[in-house]
Amino acid sequence: MPAHLLGPHVVGQRIVIRRLVPGETGATGGPAFTDILGVCTSWADGTAVIERESGERVSVPVAEIVSGKPVPPRPNVRLRIGVREAELLSAAIFPGTTSEPLGEWVLFDHEVSVRRRPNSALAIGDPGVELDQAIDRVETFYRGLHKRPRAKVETGSAVEEALVSRGWVEDVTVEFRLAGIAATRRLLPPPVEDAEVGADGGQVLIKLDDTTRIMGTIERDWLAIHDLEVAEPHRRKGLATKALATLLEWGAEKGARAAWLHVETTNDAGLALYEGLGFAEHHRCRYYASPTP
Repeated sequence: MPAHLLGPHVVGQRIVIRRLVPGETGATGGPAFTDILGVCTSWADGTAVIERESGERVSVPVAEIVSGKPVPPRPNVRLRIGVREAELLSAAIFPGTTSEPLGEWVLFDHEVSVRRRPNSALAIGDPGVELDQAIDRVETFYRGLHKRPRAKVETGSAVEEALVSRGWVEDVTVEFRLAGIAATRRLLPPPVEDAEVGADGGQVLIKLDDTTRIMGTIERDWLAIHDLEVAEPHRRKGLATKALATLLEWGAEKGARAAWLHVETTNDAGLALYEGLGFAEHHRCRYYASPTP
């Protein structure tokens, strides 16, 4: 589109512009032009700022822009992760978790934590034996630890059908949501400069006064977002987004390129928050517990 149709409305969008290169001559003897592709981060005072995918920011006088147009965001290759690989990222959240393989299934155990994730079998993939045998092995494993057998399965899978047929009890359903950090940061407010940031290796706890806390865990270049809590009297004041902005700033500095989280399907407020920030649903999993403790 002609340059005069561009303007501040393209801020935050991925665009491509053609600009005049002052003082240079093109191959045909006329003016020289060059194309710039990236996200427009500013359009003010006669200057457009374009951030390339490399992170380089290019300032271009608007008077030198000949044409341009918005272009679709490039898919983040990390968002193509498989279901099993995605769920295995959870293990890093709980240091001290031990595991035992059963084919492609993984039986997790944590001596201290009583939460579901580190004390459930990840029953996704091929267990290497018949399903009934695999479920028997899960039951034996957890009963040997004096724990109620639990399993996490992909919704609609054959494993889920097998558990239901054996009377296992449905617990909660969670969505696995993910997003590219660069894109999400552009939708968030600035990080909180005076936030309390307590990092220990690849894990961090961030506190905003006594009202808000959030945790994050780095695994390779993935940032897990978890344990976001806002005190009841302070909710709906934007504190969650400020906490997320601060966490994603920390994650980006550590080299994270994508962020992910689990959110229960009954958590309407959480779903709305993450949907608005571009976290797309990748898949759903459901927890089941054995019929008897």
